[in-house]
Amino acid sequence: MTSMTVLLFALSTVLIAMACVRADRVRAWREAMNPSAPEVPDSSFTVARVLLLAMAAFGIYFGFQSIALTDDAEWSADELASAVTGATDDLDGDTLYVGPHEVPSVDSSGDYALKVADTVAEHGDDAPRFGVDAEPTDPDASDETYYTVTADGTASAFCLHVRLKRDKSGDYEAPGIAGTSYPQYGYVFRVTSRAGEC
Repeated sequence: MTSMTVLLFALSTVLIAMACVRADRVRAWREAMNPSAPEVPDSSFTVARVLLLAMAAFGIYFGFQSIALTDDAEWSADELASAVTGATDDLDGDTLYVGPHEVPSVDSSGDYALKVADTVAEHGDDAPRFGVDAEPTDPDASDETYYTVTADGTASAFCLHVRLKRDKSGDYEAPGIAGTSYPQYGYVFRVTSRAGEC
């Protein structure tokens, strides 16, 4: 719980305690502090109790709302596990095309880790769409890389293994300038995941 939530619940407790103080005790305190003070009618105590209890009810309500918002802003272990499974299925089977003089690389564009994190976040269902990190454990690898996936709010971690495999069925000739063509070689992403860091 945040400090604001704790403060709301503490304040609500104090307000309820104040509403429970008997009228004759308050009158005795007033008389001891200021004997010449006018008598307070019973109706004033009733109104004060209603106001105190209403403020306490609002404090409790907003305290629970604050807890709900905190839960919605963080990932749980189950949410991350489900999101990683969905992202694994989504990323598996993607195709990469490279030219004859290019070296196929999992992270050919330099932002595959961001794609992994974004895809996990998209599969988070009720989890927040932020707070996911995919840290490559071997960023210099070309045809395979491991990513340790974590998220804010949970200590769980998952290892996502991405590997490029040659797929000759995906080869095609890309049109070039002046009627020439350039062969494009197909590679398919093979993605698996497991619980734990890589």
